[in-house]
Amino acid sequence: MNKRRSLIAIGKVIKPFGIRGEVVVQTMTGSPSRFKKITRVFLGRNEAEATETDIEYVRVGERGVRLKLKATPDRNGAERIVGSLLFVNEAKAIRLKKGTFFVHDLLGLRVVDEKEEDIGVLKEVMKMPGHDVYVIDHRGREVMVPAVREFVTDIDVAAKRIKVRLIEGMREGQ
Repeated sequence: MNKRRSLIAIGKVIKPFGIRGEVVVQTMTGSPSRFKKITRVFLGRNEAEATETDIEYVRVGERGVRLKLKATPDRNGAERIVGSLLFVNEAKAIRLKKGTFFVHDLLGLRVVDEKEEDIGVLKEVMKMPGHDVYVIDHRGREVMVPAVREFVTDIDVAAKRIKVRLIEGMREGQ
């Protein structure tokens, strides 16, 4: 039995940086500085194909997180992993406050409105300066909902459902 099946995504590689194999990471954690405390991660497009690699160094700044993985010796290596996720074992995950969730627990959840009408499936959580934005796939079109209490009224991970309140203009393109 594979013991790595309890992995938690903490970031996504969004682009290479420079020629030495560094990558820019979109964090999936409220505390980007936690990357400084991690020495090993699992890297892959999904949990099933993730393989373990060492982190050589981390740079956390105003513009986000850059890191150098042993698995990316040069820019070509970094380009190959764009889109991959960085995972840690569940045992090393930070404990969340009540009412907060890991991004990976939300992705793929069904999204409905207040009348229980189907909006679509949550496909991405965009980290923005003020708040996150939920990107919902509605039959091939995107619906974007600010992840704030005024619009996200209920999240039930066990039922695999998010309930939202939409206002005029949010359903544009539906």
